[in-house]
Amino acid sequence: QVQLVESGGGAVQAGDSLRLSCVASGRISTYAMGWFRQAPEKERELVASIGWDSRTAFYADSVKGRFSISRDNAKSTVDLQMNSLKPEDTAVYVCALGPPWGIAGPTKRGFSSWGQGTQVYVSS
Repeated sequence: QVQLVESGGGAVQAGDSLRLSCVASGRISTYAMGWFRQAPEKERELVASIGWDSRTAFYADSVKGRFSISRDNAKSTVDLQMNSLKPEDTAVYVCALGPPWGIAGPTKRGFSSWGQGTQVYVSS
C-alpha cells in the first residue's frame, strides 16, 4: 500500500502563501490524487484534485483562483500551492490517493490511501 507523507504546513497571516507537498512511498503515476482539508466541527472537504496525467484539475469553489495543484510523477509528489490565504483556510490538509486512471472531479469517492495531514493555520 502506498504511504503518503505531507509537509509544508504552518502558521501564517491572511494574504500569505504556503506550498504543501505530498510524497508517496510508491508509484502514483497512474492514479488521480487529491488534497482534502478537515477543519474542527466541519465535514472533510475536497480542496483540489488532479488527474493521473495532469490533464484535468478540480478546485473547490472556496479555493478557486487561489490554490493550484500539481504533480511530478517521476518524483511521486503532489503539491498544493496556496496563495492569498484566508482564516477560513485553517485546517489539517491531507493528501490522498485517488482511483487508478482517474480524472479530476468533485467526487470524494474512490480515494484510498491517506496521509497523516499537515496543519495550516491562518490568522487575520
